Amino acid sequence: MSLPGSWIFPVRSVKRNSPRLRRSVISRSGVGFPNHFSMKPAFSMTPTMAPEIAAIRWFNSEPLTLSALRGRVVLLHAFQMLCPGCVSHGTPQAKKAHEIFGSQLAVIGLHTVFEHHAAMTPVSLEAFIHEYRLTFPVAVDAPGDGTPIPQTMQAYGMRGTPTHILIDRAGTIRHHGFGAEEDMALGARIAALLAE
Repeated sequence: MSLPGSWIFPVRSVKRNSPRLRRSVISRSGVGFPNHFSMKPAFSMTPTMAPEIAAIRWFNSEPLTLSALRGRVVLLHAFQMLCPGCVSHGTPQAKKAHEIFGSQLAVIGLHTVFEHHAAMTPVSLEAFIHEYRLTFPVAVDAPGDGTPIPQTMQAYGMRGTPTHILIDRAGTIRHHGFGAEEDMALGARIAALLAE
């Protein structure tokens, strides 16, 4: 199975037609951590409840909880200011979804920093939000405990940025995309969840 915007490469350590063939996902335009060639799946196909967001600060909003947003479809957009795929594609896409779907869709930005910590401070993020005219709520992911991976990023099993996660009205994760996703594909997924 491949994620939109990703390439899949088979691992050559098993026979080509073996049912045990393992695969890795490499994104065309994302920043991955800790290893693009991980053998672990990026997400589970089993429906799971979305974990709460562990944020140390919010911009454009009072603190939000996913439990308070039950009954609404949520697009969680994980990004970093210095991620080329986020700046060129992921963040403008989240902004466009916020503008097009309006109050039907709760768009939440998650600034999740797993590298270049000193350069990506809340002050820098505030300037970024202003310059890119982001009006949807943006949370700053809480630092990991003894690891460079932030808490929300860990809880969702994110592999890097940009990541788009769609959460249905019941609070279940329905889509977990890493890297560049086609606008039409993401829009269709959002529209399908809104129609449920």
